[in-house]
Amino acid sequence: MNAPVLAPPEPVDAAGATPVMAQFFEAKAKAPGALVFFRMGDFYELFFDDAALAAEAIGIALTHRGTHAGKPIPMAGVPVHAAEAYLAKLIRAGFQVAVCEQMEDPAAARKRGAKSVVRRELVRVVTPGTLTEDGLLDARDANRLAAVAVRAGGAAVASADLSTGEVECHATTPEGLAAILGALRPRETVTPDRLLADPIVRAALEIAGGALAPVAGALAEPAASQARLMRLYRVATLDGFGALTGAEVSALGLLAAHIETTQAGRAPVLRAPRRRGEGDALAIDPATRSSLEIERTLSGGRDGSLLATIDRTITSAGARLLSARLAQPLTDPAAIDARLDGVAWLLARPRLREDLRACLKGVGDMSRALSRLALGRGGPRDLGSLRDALTAAGTLARRLAGEADPLDPAPREVADAAWAFDPEAQPALETLREALEAGLGPDLPAMTRDGGFVAAGVLPALDEARALRDDSRRVIVALEARLAAESGAPLRIRHNAVLGYFVETSAKQAEPLMKPPLSATFIHRQTLANQVRFTTVELSELDARIARAADQALALEIEVFESWRVAAVDAGASVLAAAEGLARLDVAAGLAEWAAEANAVRPVVDRSLVFEARGARHPVVEASVRRAGSAFTPNDCALDGSGLAHPRLSLVTGPNMAGKSTFLRQNALLVILAQTGAFVPAQSLRLGVVDRLFSRVGAGDDLARGRSTFMAEMVETAAILTQATARSFVILDEIGRGTATWDGLAIAWACAEALHDHNRCRALFATHYHELATLEDRLAHVSNLSLKAKEWNGELIFLHEAGPGCADRSYGVQVARLAGVPGPVVARAREVLGRLESEAVSHAGLQELPLFASAPAPPTAPTGPSPAETALAALDPDSMSPREALEALYRLKSLS
Repeated sequence: MNAPVLAPPEPVDAAGATPVMAQFFEAKAKAPGALVFFRMGDFYELFFDDAALAAEAIGIALTHRGTHAGKPIPMAGVPVHAAEAYLAKLIRAGFQVAVCEQMEDPAAARKRGAKSVVRRELVRVVTPGTLTEDGLLDARDANRLAAVAVRAGGAAVASADLSTGEVECHATTPEGLAAILGALRPRETVTPDRLLADPIVRAALEIAGGALAPVAGALAEPAASQARLMRLYRVATLDGFGALTGAEVSALGLLAAHIETTQAGRAPVLRAPRRRGEGDALAIDPATRSSLEIERTLSGGRDGSLLATIDRTITSAGARLLSARLAQPLTDPAAIDARLDGVAWLLARPRLREDLRACLKGVGDMSRALSRLALGRGGPRDLGSLRDALTAAGTLARRLAGEADPLDPAPREVADAAWAFDPEAQPALETLREALEAGLGPDLPAMTRDGGFVAAGVLPALDEARALRDDSRRVIVALEARLAAESGAPLRIRHNAVLGYFVETSAKQAEPLMKPPLSATFIHRQTLANQVRFTTVELSELDARIARAADQALALEIEVFESWRVAAVDAGASVLAAAEGLARLDVAAGLAEWAAEANAVRPVVDRSLVFEARGARHPVVEASVRRAGSAFTPNDCALDGSGLAHPRLSLVTGPNMAGKSTFLRQNALLVILAQTGAFVPAQSLRLGVVDRLFSRVGAGDDLARGRSTFMAEMVETAAILTQATARSFVILDEIGRGTATWDGLAIAWACAEALHDHNRCRALFATHYHELATLEDRLAHVSNLSLKAKEWNGELIFLHEAGPGCADRSYGVQVARLAGVPGPVVARAREVLGRLESEAVSHAGLQELPLFASAPAPPTAPTGPSPAETALAALDPDSMSPREALEALYRLKSLS
């Protein structure tokens, strides 16, 4: 759903504002479209309209504080320690939030003068597409920021996940935007405001969902975009990124502009853009993606989707990579085979696979930890995540090295992944791991300011500061004993708020301390009635050191943290490559694990136009029926776009609920799995690579755009007929059912002919129009398939078996009875059906159809006894002879 963009509120005149409110107005001017979280001590405060909007959106108290221009200032606030939860609520509600932080301690501000105000700066603008905090993100799903640009007839989509550093750029046409945005599922999309007037672009943005961030068209100008892009990547030329089109540069420049604005100048660690041209990935339009429930079900949840069914990844990065691959399957058979090689190699080595998956459990989310560190939002636990992941990576590399076999080497997918995280091949990673392993303590706090994360022995000055902070009493006692021994006088070291630490002894014992040579050590401070107080140079220095020991210890820890943070960012490219390598290994091992569980096989993918599935099963439905303790019925399907080996188009008929839709979806999902690089649930599959996948299954209206169910169906059908190529794969379910019978039949007939003659693609066409079965004889490359059902003792039994031939009946009335339609309605339906199927009824005469005639009225209930009942009541059986009784019976019969 497109989230609302917060419109700038009515400006408040800043004249006469207090110094603190002047800071607020300055921050608000820099982010007029965002709510401002203004840091004041332990709270983030919101003022004026921001406070009212936030209070209503997230249910916090709205109060007032002070006045401005003679009016009370509305105010609301959230605690700093709970700010993340409130941020999440505001982002979900469609707001952007600008965070204005205190950049110095109040004590530092007081040094400039008693009335000085703590310095504050806008440090970031939080938007749906720029989240990096774990608490605001789904660990197993990407959080993409996208940008759309159109230039010189071409279009481009650039996307970046700031939390992981992934950047992609897709060159396409305006008509191709919807499919790309549907695959990326961005949380936020930036686009020049002028493009919102383009109906094609506008429709693509609406379908994509997420928040929409319109910007001035000038930001998409190529020259300015190129400059921002070079500044973001710190390069002097973009030549290293390939021959970018003008639209690609504009889209990437829009991303760079949004990142600069929202991150307040902090640069994230980003990969070089990965370019994807049109045709590099299997094109799946949004309607198809939705109907096939690839990553999400129709209800929007993950459970029940294809992704949830096959996902056996261990790490969050692996889960995100699997989702990305499933969203954009490959179209290059060589690249697909490389992925399949990795799955097959690990499937054949269950013990190795088990060891690798066990080790992967120790791998944290390195890319997201690095992103937070680069943006200044990371803490000691992010460093710990890097340390643990790099340690696990070393273990994984050694385990894989132990499996090395010159006669059966690891495939490229596994070898390349391992090389990226192998400490012997990546010395920068090993150096970073060794520093973190030696320097980080065992218990890591969430925030740097909490301290205690640097291990003992790393920095002598830190150890000394901690000793003074934690063992000040022991240090004082030791000094006291030494001074007493050196002076020969009984003395004590005490402390008060005025003098700090001091040496105290009796007046009589103090006399030697005031005379040489001890007077050179003991400096007189105060004389009381019975005691004399001294200090020493060493004690004064110790007093000062103890007073600042805690601050010094924390400052030293922050200094060490910063050095480690810089080292991690400097090794960022290697860290991201290692994170990707670990994710690739996790995906390959996870798909091998699922293949073993599901008894899936390796598909053969080539450049033919063939689709041959033997004993194929629907992965999601099979998993569901297995959990219920039942078995799934496998089916075969054979198509050939060339029409040489198999028919090009199969017409699928059969009863309702026999499994036609499942059969159609099942074969489409096999295409997605195979081209993703996964094994497939079948006895065998040969697939000529598919360029576009289309599904017109299921019905639904689009009231927001004024489309009826039938109109929505026709729009999707039109897209298929105009875009499908000879290499496409199409599944169509009951085209034409939403209108009059003959209109629907005519549309279905014409669509089938167009797919066969003009598109010439592989297609499965499910229908209840049995008249279409004659196309098998009329067209060269058409076959009939039917899902079988049998009637047994009045019951309808679904066999879920697909076989050649056309179904004889649809059994709709029987299905209605199974669904619980009232008996009289079912009986009437049988009567109408019998007359419709009768040769005696002319289908040309509308009035002859019993469908349009009223059902016979039920007999009127009698108001009194019938004549037979009256005559029966008058009889006296005891007084009647047999002859009389027989005559009475005949008389009653005549009255009934």
